[in-house]
Amino acid sequence: MDVKAYMAQVGQQARTASRLMAKADTGVKNRALLAIAGAIEASRDALMIANAQDMASGRANGLDATLLDRLELTPARIDAMIEGLHQVAALTDPVGEITGLSYRPSGIQVGKMRVPLGVIGIIYESRPNVTVEAASLCLKSGNATVLRGGSEAIHSNKAIAACISTGLKEAGLPQTAVQVVETTDRAAVGELITMPQFVDVIVPRGGKGLIERISRDARVPVIKHLDGICHVYIDAEADLDKAIPIAMNAKTHRYGTCNTMETLLVHQAVAAKVLPTLADQYTAKGVELRGCERTQKIISCNAATEEDWKTEYLAPILSIRIVDSLDAAIDHINTYSSQHTDSIVTENYTLARRFLTEVDSASVMVNASTRFADGFEYGLGAEIGISTDKIHARGPVGLEGLTSQKYIVLGDGHVRS
Repeated sequence: MDVKAYMAQVGQQARTASRLMAKADTGVKNRALLAIAGAIEASRDALMIANAQDMASGRANGLDATLLDRLELTPARIDAMIEGLHQVAALTDPVGEITGLSYRPSGIQVGKMRVPLGVIGIIYESRPNVTVEAASLCLKSGNATVLRGGSEAIHSNKAIAACISTGLKEAGLPQTAVQVVETTDRAAVGELITMPQFVDVIVPRGGKGLIERISRDARVPVIKHLDGICHVYIDAEADLDKAIPIAMNAKTHRYGTCNTMETLLVHQAVAAKVLPTLADQYTAKGVELRGCERTQKIISCNAATEEDWKTEYLAPILSIRIVDSLDAAIDHINTYSSQHTDSIVTENYTLARRFLTEVDSASVMVNASTRFADGFEYGLGAEIGISTDKIHARGPVGLEGLTSQKYIVLGDGHVRS
């Protein structure tokens, strides 16, 4: 296959489809989503057979247990894909929303209209259910999308793509509105991220290496986050009955997610009260603790190094630092945080407001676990990823994050004098 020519064809088809998707009304888009759900329901056996091929290849190629788990399509995961399509169909369509319309002294009205981004390229690894999640969000937000999944899931993704194509056709939308790249050649990724004439934005979903490569080489904007180095700070005026469950949940609810706490900061005034209890509970959960010198004097733990403050463990490991003040906590977070999610536990409203204002992260919380940094929990219905960038989308990226705004002007024969 001539990958360059193939990807140019895919890109051109996506660009053409994007113009039709931009003017599709909500009812048509919802019909497509529900038709895709119906096609997946009718194709359960075909999906399971295709996935079995990928699972067999994965085992033969030595994929570890974690990647095999992500790759597997179980009946429950197929149920979840179908339910997700119904949920996205039920979400409010952001396209066409007009806000801020007001009269200017000249008599014209000026406002903003929400519009699709155009063509979204999504590059992801392992999980074939991402194919449905990404396609559904792009479809509902009026975009065309090009999906490049991992080579380990190629048969599953092609089978899912056939269901998506069936649903689009049934609703009268272009089948090229959602295209799954059919080659496993890595050169396809290089082409996809360097086609600004066809692609408006790239969303990488995967490991740090993948995202770093995309961010470095892309010639189109990228919506991404690299790390999830999240913090919880227990303040001197924290309610410890709240602080302990928050700190436990933020770390132990799930270890491998980007919104899991990796560093716990504790004010020196309450460290001796709260750390022994937390240490006992973390140890019971099998969490390895790494602490600063002052932490080591209160609880039994390994020594934390400078590298620990910079590390996203994605594992049952937690670094702990005792700080002297809110200022010291904020300074630590703004120095080492990946600007993903950070939380303070305090009963002092003034300090809470300072934390919200001064911590430079995509999600900043008061008296809540960092695990809430999620599109579903934020009421977005679903998310395509999380962005730690500051331009366009920041935090969990749902339907609105897959749109932009343009100015609209309403006049009645007005001319500028």
